[in-house]
Amino acid sequence: MAVIAILQLTFKPEAADAAREVMTRVLKETRAFPGCVGVDSVVDAQDPNTWRFIETWESAEHDAEYRKFRAGEGAITDLGPLLAGAPSLSLGTVDADV
Repeated sequence: MAVIAILQLTFKPEAADAAREVMTRVLKETRAFPGCVGVDSVVDAQDPNTWRFIETWESAEHDAEYRKFRAGEGAITDLGPLLAGAPSLSLGTVDADV
């Protein structure tokens, strides 16, 4: 069953250009990761420093492997200094009956 992950990041206003560079690189890797169906980037209409990344994964196992990768060898070490606060991640599945 497909898994949807929604990652929310809020960047420091002065880090906008650097954030775009880092996330362009990171999302290229993410989209190429096994089991990634796709990732959409959404910039908040009320706060352009808040971005949401809506990831679709083939399965919970694929998502878990990706999270393991990012926690280890694929860690994004240059992201932390750009953030204005802690990231938020939520996971769910699509309910086609609703």
